[in-house]
Amino acid sequence: MYNFNWQIEDMTLQPHFVTDGKGKKLAVQLSVEEYEYLVENLEMKEDIVLYEKVKANEEESYIPLDEYLKKRQKKDA
Repeated sequence: MYNFNWQIEDMTLQPHFVTDGKGKKLAVQLSVEEYEYLVENLEMKEDIVLYEKVKANEEESYIPLDEYLKKRQKKDA
């Protein structure tokens, strides 16, 4: 097993690589904090990509969230 540091935005990842007898990488170990950070950032990036995709599609109609919420409050009243 060997280690190295990898800086991503505001966090330094310190993955630990599990290797076989020949040095071939078999697995990576991350701390829970590092794992949660990566998952959170991936989900955020997926949201941004989806937002950009919907916004670029002129056939889709959308309204800002605050307008939707106002209409919904009026409908529920």
